[in-house]
Amino acid sequence: MAVHLRPSQALRLWQQVSLAEVRDDALDLTVRQMAILLTIYLDPPPHTVRGLAARLNVTKPVITRALDTMGALKLVSRHRDELDKRNVLIKRTVEGALYVERFGDAIIAKAMELPI
Repeated sequence: MAVHLRPSQALRLWQQVSLAEVRDDALDLTVRQMAILLTIYLDPPPHTVRGLAARLNVTKPVITRALDTMGALKLVSRHRDELDKRNVLIKRTVEGALYVERFGDAIIAKAMELPI
């Protein structure tokens, strides 16, 4: 299903979702952290630090710093790959899945409020 928005509508939606997140005292993730989180939850696993760095075209330390924050918030967890100890696997958590689902619901709710 294609959704057609004018640029001003898309920006208004982004603004309204951002404002709702701030007002609800939701987790304060950066755009980079959100991009990483959504990649982990929307793209099929397995996810590794190396793979996420390549996918987002950033360095591994950038991914590691973001994962440190998201791990502390219990949105993701990290584990050594038993088959290849050089790899760190990133796994989804219940808390993270609930956060992503709630965020998607917030986007839908704000989109429904957009003027035609």
